[in-house]
Amino acid sequence: MSAVGESGALPGAEPVGVGGPLVPDVTRIAVLRGGGLGDLVFALPALEALRGAYPAAEVVLLGPAWAGSFLAGRSGTVDRVVPLPPVRGVSVHPDAQDAPPEDPGAVEDFVARMRAERFDLALQLHGGGRHSNPFVARLGARVTAGLRTADAAPLDRWTRYVYWQSEVARFLEVAGLVGARPLRLEPRLPLLARDVAAAEAALRRTPLGEARRDGARPLVALHPGAGDPRRRWPAPSFAALADRLVEAGARVVLTATAEEQALTAEVAAVARRGPPGLVDLAGRCSLDALAGLFAGCACVVSNDSGPLHLAAAVGAPTVGIYWCGNLINAGPASRGLHRALLSWRLDCPVCGVDCTRATCPHKPSFVADVTVDEVATAALDVVAGTRRAATAGGDEPASGDQPAVERAFLPAASAGTVGRG
Repeated sequence: MSAVGESGALPGAEPVGVGGPLVPDVTRIAVLRGGGLGDLVFALPALEALRGAYPAAEVVLLGPAWAGSFLAGRSGTVDRVVPLPPVRGVSVHPDAQDAPPEDPGAVEDFVARMRAERFDLALQLHGGGRHSNPFVARLGARVTAGLRTADAAPLDRWTRYVYWQSEVARFLEVAGLVGARPLRLEPRLPLLARDVAAAEAALRRTPLGEARRDGARPLVALHPGAGDPRRRWPAPSFAALADRLVEAGARVVLTATAEEQALTAEVAAVARRGPPGLVDLAGRCSLDALAGLFAGCACVVSNDSGPLHLAAAVGAPTVGIYWCGNLINAGPASRGLHRALLSWRLDCPVCGVDCTRATCPHKPSFVADVTVDEVATAALDVVAGTRRAATAGGDEPASGDQPAVERAFLPAASAGTVGRG
């Protein structure tokens, strides 16, 4: 969470800037984007821009293995996903202690296979470039482009990596280096039939299974997890929020990864309202199921996390709980469907260090200052707005560009709806 951006002069070639020229005769493009779910979601507008600029080219994502199955049939912007081997600073965090060891032979084999693809373009959408720029340069593309900190080697075309910037805008800048203009400023993912089927299957074994189309009780998802513990709103706060939502007439579902099941278990244990008003789906939803579940929610409330950004990408209204610095990097661009609630705490609650200027070893919540009243008011307002859109009955759903049939779980409007809190 601390600022790690670079300032000062960068040696080497000058940056091209956003308005770079198109590269002629492009038939194949490699895009490096490792990391987690949120990292992939943030790259989607840049991938769309590349597709718009080079419609006949094959776009190959070099990324995590799970992205291949998740994007299959979903994104017209990526034609193929090639899983990355363990590479320090590329597919493995440079400071990770429990990561799989890097196999030099596997890395050499991967590079050789990628060079044989004869890429015309290779884009680096993976951080400041200290590790990733040399990796991309080895792929042998005619033109390389990406981000660069002061300690990173330059690519053929590059723009400065500055920590405090929207991730979506950052990657769009890189696409602009090769002449790809933005087509969209917020990530979007189409919902597939398999997503709805997977969500149906996950809900079928719960008390919500029979009542999921109850028009008087909109569905709200709460996601209490986050990769960094400092971004987690306290479980007792989520429990109090769940009680408020159930009391207001909503059905609440808890989501989390299998590794975060203890978080939802704590929320469910503290909450006064149990099934059928509150159901814990932690560890029981694939990414497809999460996409289908979120797309049918009247609201998704979450810490700053991959699932929050997935929810927004499939058109779900969201309430995100952010540390103020993270909002710069990961916050939504619009507020029509989305609310962002901020903690302005800068100092570590344990040692008092200003974590915008330095790091400390402690991992307390930096967002605990956000109140239950703030989140409940925002969530109920979002639900009311979703239901007003459903009541209007027009051709356009609340998500703006998703067919209404894709929001299979969104309850119809009726008496006794959830209103403002």
